[in-house]
Amino acid sequence: MSHILIQGGRVIDPAAGTDGVRDVRLRDGVIVEVGENLQPNGATMVGAKGLVVAPGFVDIHVHLREPGQEGKETVASGTRAAALGGVTSVACMPNTIPALDSAAMIQYVLHKAATEGVVRVYPLGCISQERKGEVMADLAALKEAGAVAFTDDGNAVMNALLARRAMINCRTLGVPYIEHAEDEHLIDGGVMHEGRVSLRLGLAGRSAIAEDVIVGRDVMLADETGAHFHVAHISSSRSVEIVRQGRARGVRVTAEVTPHHLALTDEAVGEFDTQMKVNPPVRDDAHRLALIAGLKDGTIDAIATDHAPHGPLDKDVEFNQAASGMIGLETLLPLCLAALVRPGHLTLPGVIRLITVAPARLLNLPGGSLAPGAPADVTVFDELANWTVEAKTLASKSKNTPFLGKTMTGRVVHTFVGGRQVVREGGLT
Repeated sequence: MSHILIQGGRVIDPAAGTDGVRDVRLRDGVIVEVGENLQPNGATMVGAKGLVVAPGFVDIHVHLREPGQEGKETVASGTRAAALGGVTSVACMPNTIPALDSAAMIQYVLHKAATEGVVRVYPLGCISQERKGEVMADLAALKEAGAVAFTDDGNAVMNALLARRAMINCRTLGVPYIEHAEDEHLIDGGVMHEGRVSLRLGLAGRSAIAEDVIVGRDVMLADETGAHFHVAHISSSRSVEIVRQGRARGVRVTAEVTPHHLALTDEAVGEFDTQMKVNPPVRDDAHRLALIAGLKDGTIDAIATDHAPHGPLDKDVEFNQAASGMIGLETLLPLCLAALVRPGHLTLPGVIRLITVAPARLLNLPGGSLAPGAPADVTVFDELANWTVEAKTLASKSKNTPFLGKTMTGRVVHTFVGGRQVVREGGLT
């Protein structure tokens, strides 16, 4: 196995409270030690002076599209995009074709990850068979096969009885119940946030109440069942307040937010930019600021990209007909820096916590820290480096991002997974 010494970087490990110039030794796939002026002892040296050394990022909301939509993304391409973004662990969503609603499908994804992936992949299983919201999947069998949590992401579980029964099963199995919180009836054909911009553009609005109603229902169900309820891609100010109040009452409710909901508002839809069409939609600035406040006070636990690849046939159409979603793995770091650190909302260690140890703990995943004995998953980045988002350099098969051609500040330089260097000097090895 490799023996690597990352030397002289600013080591930020929120799990250990470390923030200072240190060396980090990786050997036999694990972190061996973190300290000052460590001796090489035959290690391969990786200079990190002027760079930040952090635990590998953990993204708990990623669409790898395989099986069934390999033209948009595969385990191979998606994990390479993750590595370039400094993400060393991804939890992949089950809304594939066929859906991840059986042990065989979970095992399929894990096999693809083991043979073709370059970062760690943790599949999420479906709550219901075929994600139809009618009959509960065999959650125990899915967990036994390797699923780390359950969700029908892409759809809410509209049947409250099924949601309650699934939460009871999730509680018994010791895993989170994750909800895509949008009431399909209250969506009412909306394609963007309902507000001044949707009115100006003449587009059907998607009211935040569609999210709030499901979050409120599920907080009550979690209170009654004792389950761990996790809100995927929270976007509404009222939903943040519902989560805040639930936590104050002792309900096991957590939440994640995406970088694009922190960095953008509905104004960015501009002249019907389909790259800005996402579910839930980016909202107005009042909602955006409420999300940031939720991060600051701990109501929102983690940042996750909701990396959702789509090809030109899905996006180069009228706004009403366009698929929802944008890719996000490769822009995770710079968007977090731009939306949270540079405006002074959070410190750099605070942001690193939200993309490392916090999401790892939510799904009970290994990693997220640089403690001795932890997996040797490490991300080294330059927080001041500028780079341009270009289709030709993105590793994702899909290029559906509103940031094409834009200059980003904050660039991943090196990524290590299990002690193996998968990104060197900003490129895949």
